[in-house]
Amino acid sequence: MKTVAIIGASADRAKFGNKSVRAHARAGYHVYPVNPREGEIEGWPAFRSVRDLPPGRLDRVSFYLPLEPALAVLDDVEQREVGEVWFNPGADHPTVAAKARALGLNVVLGCSIVALGISPDEV
Repeated sequence: MKTVAIIGASADRAKFGNKSVRAHARAGYHVYPVNPREGEIEGWPAFRSVRDLPPGRLDRVSFYLPLEPALAVLDDVEQREVGEVWFNPGADHPTVAAKARALGLNVVLGCSIVALGISPDEV
């Protein structure tokens, strides 16, 4: 089963950080929501940080954070074995993408939900 960490996952079903959790689960991913203030999101246990995730490869990391928090998390992501790092609209600041590339991460700019073949309006 593919794995995805949703950085900036939300319990608020109207937010894209929640829609992404639901869309990735629907697409067959094992979802790791990352949010320091939530215990569970859409039935998945939430993790306070990337450092708290179980060991192992993450096939995808999907960001839903503004500039400063995203920059702070990138060093933790770089410490993991990661396939793709998606910076979704609103989290795709050029400074964040540049730092991620400098860390050697496989950066994708775009909507990770749409990439699954799912419209955000469907979830």
